[in-house]
Amino acid sequence: MKRLHWLCCVLLGAAALLPLPAEKISFQADSMSGVSGQTNEQTVLSGNASVITETMEIAADTIELSGTDFRFITATGQVSGTNTESQLQFTCSSMRYDRTTKIAILQDSVHLVDVENDVTADAELIEYNQTTDIAVMQIQVTLVQKDNTCTAAYAVYQKEAQLLTMTGNPQIVQGTDTFRAQEIQLNLDTQEIKLDGRVKGSVTTKDSQTAVPSPEE
Repeated sequence: MKRLHWLCCVLLGAAALLPLPAEKISFQADSMSGVSGQTNEQTVLSGNASVITETMEIAADTIELSGTDFRFITATGQVSGTNTESQLQFTCSSMRYDRTTKIAILQDSVHLVDVENDVTADAELIEYNQTTDIAVMQIQVTLVQKDNTCTAAYAVYQKEAQLLTMTGNPQIVQGTDTFRAQEIQLNLDTQEIKLDGRVKGSVTTKDSQTAVPSPEE
């Protein structure tokens, strides 16, 4: 069957109950189905689907636009995208983006790249707030920046402030040095580390090149 291409531009006005700023949404796919009404709209894009808003570019196997004025964008299957304002790129298996709150929830094998600051992060769940530029990462979190490899069960990445706060068995490895604590905060600009609670670690001195472990608790 001849491949169908859909390219639609929708001009959105402010809704009475859930006001949204006027925004153009472009989308395309191999096929499209949907319904439209006064209170709710739904469009499903299947096969090589992509959606472009003023701040977000999303590609996936399937993308659904739903809610009043297409408030929600839900993507599944080999999802990739870019937040053009913050220069964040991501891949995952599923995502949901709320155009009103500007919050994107990325799930399953999430890989996030902060292009501007050369930071990469992996987790099973990342919630990114576009307004505050803060990403909350959960489950098997790994963040890499310069010589730092940071792991934890839970982490908060403040992009603008370049601060990373980790809990849940957090650890930072800097070359041959290792730091552990109940909570770790890393300033990604200055490389300053703050450790709090049951602190442990080991560092290698430059002269002897021997590891100096922290006292055992």
